[in-house]
Amino acid sequence: MESPFNNQIHSNAWVFQAWASFIISVSAMSIGILYLPVDSWTKGFMGMGLVFSVGSTISLSKTTRDIHESKRIISRVDEARIEKLLNENHPLQ
Repeated sequence: MESPFNNQIHSNAWVFQAWASFIISVSAMSIGILYLPVDSWTKGFMGMGLVFSVGSTISLSKTTRDIHESKRIISRVDEARIEKLLNENHPLQ
């Protein structure tokens, strides 16, 4: 049986690519908002939209990950219980 604390390991290249794409996209959007030919209220509104979009995306991804991990742990606990019951009630013992 596998360990319930078995973590999936990502390569350094994948981690770098994920961080680089995040930093580049937020930076490019921020620069685009700053150079828009509109008044400061509109820029502020768009900046807050960017901040809330990034925050809600992070919350959603963490929630999705947590739900997935909890289902994996629950299924492993159930599997261990079934295995224990089968071992206790094995007809050849």
